[in-house]
Amino acid sequence: MVCNCKKVSYADIEDALHVNKKFADVLEAFEDVQKVTHCSTGCGGCHQKVLDIISEIMMSK
Repeated sequence: MVCNCKKVSYADIEDALHVNKKFADVLEAFEDVQKVTHCSTGCGGCHQKVLDIISEIMMSK
C-alpha cells in the first residue's frame, strides 16, 4: 500500500496515469493521479513516495 490513508496501491497509481497519457511533468501527473485516487490528501506522508512512483513509471515509457 502506497497511501495507507486512502488505501491506494502502486497499481492504482499506474492505472490513474493511464487515464491521461500526456503530462508536461511529474507534478502535473501527480495532480491528475491525486484527483483520481485521492492519494496524499490524508496525512501527506506518502507524498514523496507517490512522486517517486510516478517518476519511475513515466521514465519507463
